[in-house]
Amino acid sequence: MPTQTRAPRGERGGCPGPVGTARRRPRKRKKAGGLRAAAGELPARPDEPREVGKRPDTDGPAEPAEEAEKPAGLSRRQRRNRQKRQRQQEPPAGSDGERGSGPGPPDPPGSAEAAPEPRSGRSAALRARMEERLLGARFRYLNQQLYTGSSRDAARLFRADPAAFHLYHRGFERQVRRWPERPVQRIVRYLRRRPASLVVADFGCGDCTLAASVRNQVHCFDLVPLSPRVTVCDMAKVPLAAESVDVAVFCLALMGTNLQEILGEANRVLKLGGTLMVAEVASRFEDIHAFLKAMTQLGFRTVSKDLSSSYFYLLEFAKKGPARPGPAPGLRLRPCLYKRR
Repeated sequence: MPTQTRAPRGERGGCPGPVGTARRRPRKRKKAGGLRAAAGELPARPDEPREVGKRPDTDGPAEPAEEAEKPAGLSRRQRRNRQKRQRQQEPPAGSDGERGSGPGPPDPPGSAEAAPEPRSGRSAALRARMEERLLGARFRYLNQQLYTGSSRDAARLFRADPAAFHLYHRGFERQVRRWPERPVQRIVRYLRRRPASLVVADFGCGDCTLAASVRNQVHCFDLVPLSPRVTVCDMAKVPLAAESVDVAVFCLALMGTNLQEILGEANRVLKLGGTLMVAEVASRFEDIHAFLKAMTQLGFRTVSKDLSSSYFYLLEFAKKGPARPGPAPGLRLRPCLYKRR
């Protein structure tokens, strides 16, 4: 039997081996350099072709795909993956370019579009409610002082603290704003139907709405000047000559415990036959008939009365003579006090 000799080590791969012996196949080496270069991990080998539009020492963007040559050594799938990655790295059209500021980092947190923190919003709302309650409590206190003291006490109070009157007037306006109709507008319509030559005295004028709404000459009196037209004084002693005005107005201004003295001052400055207009909160009248009878004792005749509103009564009087001496027991009005809500 012939003796088989083994081929030298360098000749094994080229000849078939002996019968019964497994033949070794040479391994296929992958083109690692090209693949890794395509994935952007390593630069391509010097012997591989370079991409058009890319410098070997930079990572800058390549030329557009339609202008670049197809890189050698890559399959169709690898080329598609490379183009897909390049498209993902490009900024979306219209994102930064439309703003005109160029590409840059995203807006920092806390910009103008950011919503306020819920906790700070709750704190601001709580603080606003507390301030509202404090203002409401101060208004109720001042209102009680005005209705339970004399007009002289009110004058001293607001002389010492003028800011308190501004606070009171703001609370007063908020209360009256809820009414379906403001009584001062009723008096404005009344005066517009009368001659513009009539001289008017507005007792407790506030912000001078009446004077600003009619053509008449209006003397404005109050405890604090909310307008340059206001003359500051006690309503029981106004700086007017006797029988110098045609119309005297008390619009939600019959405050104080010395009502007889205040209405007696209105009688003093009114001409004989002059008009007294009174608009007052309806719930303040304990007995409207007793009040009208007391006005007769003060030298007034009832001309008309409008009791149709549940918010305020509107009364019109004419001066028939001087006030009679002595107390007028029916001249009583309840204090207009507001409950805590």
